[in-house]
Amino acid sequence: MKPKGLFYYINAGKRSIKWHQQNIQQIKKCRFDTIAVHGIYSLQEALDFNQGSIIEPLYLSTSQAYRDSDEMEAALSYQIPTWCYSRIANPTVYYLEGVLALLESYGTNVDASCCATSSGMAAIQSAVEPFLVENKKKPNQPINFVATCQVYGGTYQLFSVRKDVERNIEWRKVVNSNNIREWESQIDENTRFLFGEMPSNPSQAFFDLEKVAALAHKHNIPLIIDSTVATPALLRPLAHGADIVVQSVTKSMTSSGFCIAGAVIARKNLTTNINNNQLKADFCAYLKQLPNRDTGPNLSPMSALLALSDLRTLRPRMDQLSRNTMKVATFLESHKQVEKVEYLGLKSHPLNRLASKYMHLVDAEHDDLYGKKVNRYGHLMSFCVKGTHQDTRKVFDALQRIWRATDLGRIKSVATIPTISTHAQQGEEGRKLACIPPNLIRLCVGAEHPDDVINDLNQALAVLKGKKHHITSPEFSAGGASSARMRK
Repeated sequence: MKPKGLFYYINAGKRSIKWHQQNIQQIKKCRFDTIAVHGIYSLQEALDFNQGSIIEPLYLSTSQAYRDSDEMEAALSYQIPTWCYSRIANPTVYYLEGVLALLESYGTNVDASCCATSSGMAAIQSAVEPFLVENKKKPNQPINFVATCQVYGGTYQLFSVRKDVERNIEWRKVVNSNNIREWESQIDENTRFLFGEMPSNPSQAFFDLEKVAALAHKHNIPLIIDSTVATPALLRPLAHGADIVVQSVTKSMTSSGFCIAGAVIARKNLTTNINNNQLKADFCAYLKQLPNRDTGPNLSPMSALLALSDLRTLRPRMDQLSRNTMKVATFLESHKQVEKVEYLGLKSHPLNRLASKYMHLVDAEHDDLYGKKVNRYGHLMSFCVKGTHQDTRKVFDALQRIWRATDLGRIKSVATIPTISTHAQQGEEGRKLACIPPNLIRLCVGAEHPDDVINDLNQALAVLKGKKHHITSPEFSAGGASSARMRK
């Protein structure tokens, strides 16, 4: 076969990029639900390349073959689009990245891109690490970053141990994240970024996103937001000035619980005091082509396809879970055995008014069900049992319908005690800073009928009145189904 030449492939690559960009501009004109259902996978692409497959194909191949040495050279020098190796890029993962970038930037003029990762923690590590480098113009200066205390336990460990203790990169903690002066007091010329989780897991911390974004940009640094609990169905931080959004796609986005996945979604031409033009221009492309190529936190194609499947119903699902959680939170707020309920949707919550400014069900004003803007606050809440830590464990152990697990965002209701699970490693002092007392139960309400969730909570809380707890099915008591089979 006669070689086609390097420029033949480069020009073909340019035509391919142009076509894909045009396709993305067309899908951008659609509503949120349409984008979630179709993503960037088009009818033309299905007919031309994928045997007419309606659903995005699963590409399990680890690498891509090339027609000749010219095409290989053009691909591996990143002069043309390529799936050269699935650690760097894969077609199925590309479809997931495309739809996530569109959903996070929906309703804005922001041009965003996405880098999918193997987990939510891989996404956070990928998002923060490129900024934690020395300023070559000012060498030997100790660098720092500013982040809220109210973060997921894994994030707390990453910041406090992996960065602060092991690498001497100072984490400057913001205790009251809704105090803009506290944020500003922590920033200096060696600060690399601001980071916040909203709503936070499990304490429901929240802050004025626009003000914190403006503060970050005033100091020429990016704002990174973990928006896992809200998802773009309820909150899109890029629309309010954030530079980077991280998602544990494992959680709210993929409620089935079938896969572990994460994502970094970033605006192009972001704000930073790092002198790296490629990083600034397209942060996620930079991640995929350079740092993550070398460290390898790539997402598997199978997980990408499972995530794509769940994403198609994101908006109606988050609506239902939010409404269910509101009903459960209202019940718990009036229960005699409950000391306190943390849920942003409750009017009694001190941050309800602020959360209501930002958290809305996307496109509610355009559908027949609502026809107006409506607030929705997500599926995560927590409540404090009126009693000791041991009383809390008794209530927790008495749950029959709600699953005891460390997961969240599931289609089934799940609960945990953070002090002995998700936030155990950060220690008592760290939990006090994050407002996580030992009598707190985190509850993520699922898609069951809320009355059944309420009934389970009611019978579990009844143990504090001296009532005995009875497991309805002995086969699924301690030891589980395997024990039952052994007895047989």
